[in-house]
Amino acid sequence: MDERLKQKLSKLPVGPGVYFHKNKAGEIIYVGKAAILKNRVRQYFQKSKKDIKTEALVKEIYDTDWISVDTEMDALFLESEMIKRYMPKWNILLRDDKTVSYVRIDMKSEVPYISFTRNPLDDKATYIGPFYGKIGVERALRSLRRVFPYYTKPYSGKKTLDTDLGLTPGIEVGNCTPKDYKRNLRKLIQYLEGGREKLLNELEKTMLNEAEKGNYELAAEARDQLFGLKELKKKIVFSDKEFLDISSDQALAQLQKLLNLEKPPRRIEGYDISHQSGTNTVASMVVFLNGASARNEYRKFKIHTSTNDDLKSMVEVITRRLKHTEWEYPDLIVLDGGINQVNAILSLVKPYNIPVIGRDKSGDHSKSAEVKIIANSKITPLPQGSHIARLIARIDEEAHRFAITYHSLLKRKNMLK
Repeated sequence: MDERLKQKLSKLPVGPGVYFHKNKAGEIIYVGKAAILKNRVRQYFQKSKKDIKTEALVKEIYDTDWISVDTEMDALFLESEMIKRYMPKWNILLRDDKTVSYVRIDMKSEVPYISFTRNPLDDKATYIGPFYGKIGVERALRSLRRVFPYYTKPYSGKKTLDTDLGLTPGIEVGNCTPKDYKRNLRKLIQYLEGGREKLLNELEKTMLNEAEKGNYELAAEARDQLFGLKELKKKIVFSDKEFLDISSDQALAQLQKLLNLEKPPRRIEGYDISHQSGTNTVASMVVFLNGASARNEYRKFKIHTSTNDDLKSMVEVITRRLKHTEWEYPDLIVLDGGINQVNAILSLVKPYNIPVIGRDKSGDHSKSAEVKIIANSKITPLPQGSHIARLIARIDEEAHRFAITYHSLLKRKNMLK
């Protein structure tokens, strides 16, 4: 470690965050998370025994950057997002049990249960994530289970040890109804998806209102949940994109400069069209908040006005999206399309002052396609591997994945008719 890097590492914060190891060419070669950045990052350069792969990684490290977050759980989420964006070679080489995990809750079931999965399906269940490595998530959910009891297996109606410990809602012994259980699960989902402050305010209002009405059992339930969450607040924070340090994301800063925006784009929406020879035409809308994917904000559309014209399909989906005033409007729209699509959409969003760019693939739809964006009626190639190119590719690929998933679902349904 040279003196330059030594001086930089002396400024590492004593708190949670995500770090980025880079090689001499400035390429991000490894992304990691830490509960205490100062301790974790400095471990790489200590003269302690390491395995062969880690020793080889350390030899390539020329520089290190980091982003601080509020809690270890936020670091867990952000690490996952940044690995997906940059696909660092050493994360793949050193990968052990860090498979991607999602928390799954199927609210369609009469008595839902909480589980983990690697592959979210388009089955209308609620998926929260992704997370790399599920140990930390499981630990946090165990703590939350004491505030919002839930089932971890399909409901059997039989009393278990978890029932006696107060870890299930107790439907099996008459302590709760399925309707009440679902109501509390929605609060848990709200918490996991980042609506912590809103939930705390709602619980406080419920406690006071129910007490005033004389509904003391409901008031006591809200009180217990409120106090329980306040105790956990400093320990567990799940994936709240609003708490990520937007100023530290170099891709967002580069977008601001390139597009001459007043501030970095906080909410970015990506759109793609998918069909097969004009059949089962669908559109996807993916949302990135502060540079991180926000799956609970995604939306999908079945195209009605056109089946084999991507330009008309894109116009339809943006027109329909703009009518949804209950959805926050974006700071930037990214289209999978050329100049014609961008120009057509610009006329639609002009009254809302929303900038629009397109990703021009010029027939190359492979994952390694050069990233060229269409802005201000011209095509601008982005430096390969740059922060901004990685972000645009990530948004575009996620919109494509989400559209293909929905298209495939409709195709299967129609084949079964």
